[in-house]
Amino acid sequence: MKSNPQNRPPYDNWRNTLYKIIFEAESPAGKLFDEILILTILLSVIVVMLDSVNSIAIRYGDLFHTLEWIFTIMFTVEYFLRLICVGRAIRYATSFFGIIDLLAILPTYLSLMLPGSQYLLVIRSLRLLRVFRVLKLAQYMGEADLLIRALSASRRKITLFLFTVLNLVVILGSLMYVIEGADSGFTSIPRSIYWAIITLTTVGYGDIVPETNLGQALASIIMIIGYSIIAVPTGIVTSEITYARKYLGGRVCQNCSFEGNDSDANYCKRCGAKL
Repeated sequence: MKSNPQNRPPYDNWRNTLYKIIFEAESPAGKLFDEILILTILLSVIVVMLDSVNSIAIRYGDLFHTLEWIFTIMFTVEYFLRLICVGRAIRYATSFFGIIDLLAILPTYLSLMLPGSQYLLVIRSLRLLRVFRVLKLAQYMGEADLLIRALSASRRKITLFLFTVLNLVVILGSLMYVIEGADSGFTSIPRSIYWAIITLTTVGYGDIVPETNLGQALASIIMIIGYSIIAVPTGIVTSEITYARKYLGGRVCQNCSFEGNDSDANYCKRCGAKL
């Protein structure tokens, strides 16, 4: 028996039709559905953002509240329709998009018990990731996979780098605490470490500043070190991206997602599809 990779139930025609409209953007109805969905998501996020502005919420708060419930009901119906038309509802519900779809409707219902939680509805903006499928931007996912591979490959180096920086700010912060003391605002070692972090990262809020000559000299050294440190993680990730790109061979098959094709290949090594 032929497998059904998309978990589509082969026995209900209306479910098949619903599946094509909701999950496939190739048909005119499916593309229209996704375009309306994306527009609705955008409007919903805008309503939530405007509702957080007091001057606007005072005048249009009731309208925003009504619109939010309308959007929530629409997304709730859409979520259950997705569960109905797929072959394995649990599998979709626990997938990335399934969890995002659920989180997109929960805050409104939670606001009935926890006032203010409705502002968490901005998570609906994550649903805009579907625009990649609607606008045929799937080829960009290969570049995203390349970046993920590079970050994963460099995680140990970055962890070691962060551990080194953590030790550095503890030492420098403690040293500044000894030099400046409470009179200059360095009232404790944790507060001095906080100063070392914002100085090393070149943020410099200015809420704590050294006043002695020795303290200012140390602060200058820390700032120079900070500029030098910025280049380290960039170099680590860049080198891993270069290696990953070379390893992948340059061309990704859009049919089977095989990544081991040569850069000048015209056909996929695995499935034979044209690249």
